[in-house]
Amino acid sequence: MSKQVVAFFFAFIITAIVALSMLVVGVNAASNPNGVAASNSPTAASASVSSSTDTTSQAQIAQLQSQVAQYQARDQQYQAALSSDNQQLAQASQEMQMIQQLLLYLQNHGLIQINSQGQINVVGN
Repeated sequence: MSKQVVAFFFAFIITAIVALSMLVVGVNAASNPNGVAASNSPTAASASVSSSTDTTSQAQIAQLQSQVAQYQARDQQYQAALSSDNQQLAQASQEMQMIQQLLLYLQNHGLIQINSQGQINVVGN
């Protein structure tokens, strides 16, 4: 039973510390002169509706959304071009490997000679 009393005592102390810290934070937030009104509060909503800059900000939002849409379309074009270029690169790489294999085959069978400068000489039989 002594363990239960000690556990209850520590649980009570921890709960009190958490409650006290929450109270301190709440009082600090309520008394802060530099606070900002919540965006969903009735006073903030009425102030934003009645302000003359609301139409200006709506126009800016629409303009920015239009620019975002343009950038997204441009990004899609770039992605498509990049994909096409990657396909062409893969195809060119395959063709180069085939040509290298053909040159190696011809060289191994004595039909051509490739010197150190990369010049190809056809061997006459």
